[in-house]
Amino acid sequence: MTNPVYVALDTPDLDRATRIAKAVKGHVGGLKLGLEFFCANGHHGVHEIQKIGLPIFLDLKLHDIPNTVAKAMQAINVLEPAIVTIHASGGRAMMEDAKAAAGSHTKVVGVTLLTSLDDRDMSQIGYSGSPHDQVERLAGLAQEAGLDGIVCSGNEVGAAHKAWKDGFFVVPGLRPKGGAMGDQKRAVTPRQARDNGASVLVIGRPITGADDPNTAARAIEATL
Repeated sequence: MTNPVYVALDTPDLDRATRIAKAVKGHVGGLKLGLEFFCANGHHGVHEIQKIGLPIFLDLKLHDIPNTVAKAMQAINVLEPAIVTIHASGGRAMMEDAKAAAGSHTKVVGVTLLTSLDDRDMSQIGYSGSPHDQVERLAGLAQEAGLDGIVCSGNEVGAAHKAWKDGFFVVPGLRPKGGAMGDQKRAVTPRQARDNGASVLVIGRPITGADDPNTAARAIEATL
C-alpha cells in the first residue's frame, strides 16, 4: 500500500462525505465509512462513495451471535469492501464464521479495544488487566480464528506486530503532533503508528474537520 491513510468519513451526510472524499483523494489511500454513514445511507451511499475510485473500509464493528454476524457479512459482500471490522470480543466462533462468510478480497479485522477507553473505563466494564493485556489477549484469539488482523491503538500495535508478523493492523484515533485529542485517550501520531507496524492509519477529524481537508491530508501524507 503506497499510502496507508484511510480518511474516516464519519458523517450521515452523503453530500458532505462525497465532497471531502473528492477533496482528499489525491493524498489518502482509502475511505472509511462507519456506522453513522451506513445507517443513514446504506448500500446506496457506499456505491456513491465507491465512484470516487478508492478502496472502501466498512467500519461496522459487527458483534452478535455467530450466525447473525455471518449473515450480515454475506449481506455486504455485494459492496466488495476492502476491509470490514468485527468485535474480537464476540468470541472465536463469531470471528471464524465472519471470516468464512466474507468475500475473498475482503480483509476482516477484529476490534480489540476502542481507543476511547483507558484503564479506568476497562475497570468499570469488568475487563481485567491493562489495555495492553486486553489487546494482546484478543489479538491472539483473532489470529487463532483466522482473521486477517486487528484494530488497536498506536500504543499497542508495536507489540501486536511483534507477536503476529504477517498480521494486518488497523490503527485509528490518530492525531498529528500538536492536534486536539477530542475523545481519544490512547492516541499517537500517524508517523509513530506507521513506524510501530500499522498497516492502515485511520484519520478522521484532523482531516475532515480542517478548514481545508486537502491541505490537512497532504500535510499528514508528508510526515509518512
